[in-house]
Amino acid sequence: MDKRPSPPVDEVGELNVVVAVKIALACLCFNPKSRPTMQQIDRALSMQGPPLSKPFSMITLGELLVAGNEFDRGIHPAYSGMAALPYFDEIDPSTINVLLVTHGLQSGLSRQLFEMWCSDKKNACVIPGYVVEGTLAKTIINEPKEITLMNGLTAPLNMQVHYISFSAHADFAQTSTFLKELMPPNIILVHGEANEMGRLKQKLITQFADRNTKIISPKNCQLVEMYFNSEKMAKTIGRLAEKTPEVGETVSGLLRITIAYSGAFGVLKHRLKQIFESVESLPDEESEGPAFRVHERLTVKYESEKHISLHWRPDPISNMVSDSVVALVLNISREIPKVAVESEEATKTEEENNKKAEKVIHALLVSLFGENGKLVISVDGNAS
Repeated sequence: MDKRPSPPVDEVGELNVVVAVKIALACLCFNPKSRPTMQQIDRALSMQGPPLSKPFSMITLGELLVAGNEFDRGIHPAYSGMAALPYFDEIDPSTINVLLVTHGLQSGLSRQLFEMWCSDKKNACVIPGYVVEGTLAKTIINEPKEITLMNGLTAPLNMQVHYISFSAHADFAQTSTFLKELMPPNIILVHGEANEMGRLKQKLITQFADRNTKIISPKNCQLVEMYFNSEKMAKTIGRLAEKTPEVGETVSGLLRITIAYSGAFGVLKHRLKQIFESVESLPDEESEGPAFRVHERLTVKYESEKHISLHWRPDPISNMVSDSVVALVLNISREIPKVAVESEEATKTEEENNKKAEKVIHALLVSLFGENGKLVISVDGNAS
């Protein structure tokens, strides 16, 4: 008589059988390091996995064997080709945690975490775009006072719920108007039914027939190449200007710009020392005048009472240093007149206050002693 147990009668039983077989096969792995630990087995048995991807009767032993060998990569046996989310004991509640979910919070670890977090007003749930009717995500958009948990009980919904629409849907009139305003050199059509995308592409080709616009409707995973022409101009002096470079020839030299600056040269050096670790003065015989080097890449020279110059060899770091120095010089130049005006106004205000104080004291003394009155002050027997 056949003593084998009867087949599972529902989806939960089928899922439990699949997980148990995968764990058993994983424990038989030849490499001991690839076998699951007791902690991994406990997690796999206690964690609710996703529904089966195919009917229970069509699952083969080979598929279960491959899935069972995924334990050494930290993948839950109920998942196929997906990395499992962290488990509860791996989530630190004292830190900020962000959970990204691609479904309507119907089941799985995301639903369990949501039920743990929903009662705390410090937490928040942001729902971007469309959600399916009948899902928990759709329900909480209306911000009910409580929700129904997976176990049938209810819990208060105290967390903040925000809905942000990222809908990218537009008809042809809106799309064509938008493209007319932008006039892009390349238009790539994605995310749509193939026939409709083909019709849209033909209409856009007709609309932009008089312009050099490239319109592409690639298939999934198809490589798309776009080419952009950019022109940059640099003025050369000295030896670099003696010969016109050929196409593709590399030209290198020293970049130099002159900036208007009427402040003290020492003030500029002091301000740069607050930003850069290395700001060293250069000897006069080397620089032919007051100068210092910033970050061993850029030289700042004093040209006149109203100008300074920057010199550097172009590379990504030196270019960033030069941009920082230029920004600082421009800020200092704006501050100098402001400080002078404030100082003058402060001086005028102080003089006016002193005059007012003298008038008040004079009026007080006149009211007490008259215009020709005499005030005698005696200190330690000395009168004045």
